[in-house]
Amino acid sequence: MNVEQRVKELIEEKIADRPDIFIVAIKMQAGNKLVILLDGDQGAGIDVCAQVSRHVGFHLEEENTIEEAYNLEVSSPGIDTPLKLTRQYVKNIGRQVTVKTTDGGKKEGKLLSAGEQQIIIEETLKAKGKKAEQVETQIPMADIAETKVLISFK
Repeated sequence: MNVEQRVKELIEEKIADRPDIFIVAIKMQAGNKLVILLDGDQGAGIDVCAQVSRHVGFHLEEENTIEEAYNLEVSSPGIDTPLKLTRQYVKNIGRQVTVKTTDGGKKEGKLLSAGEQQIIIEETLKAKGKKAEQVETQIPMADIAETKVLISFK
């Protein structure tokens, strides 16, 4: 069993009673840095990250899963981290997003809905000499290279 798979089992064990919390990513990076990203439907707080870190760290040590010294980092994705899972899209409905498409295009608008197959955003399109209009745009998940939530300071 590889390290990521064992870590996934340990995390799932720890968050079994927290259906609102979910795993975004588990990565063993260069320099033996084990990175775990957790999120939640209402966010993943420092307490959850700390509990998961202690649980995973304790069991990895007990089982000697990783032979050499390593760093364990458990956090929630930062605002600048692209959305990966449908569940993250759903959590951000109503917020402004920027979407880079696989053909190199870029769209920006309010996230209206999200599903396994596609997202729908409300874009403001302005044609020359015309009033700006709100247009609902469907973007298939397969066409999305990256989606980020825009930070508003209003």
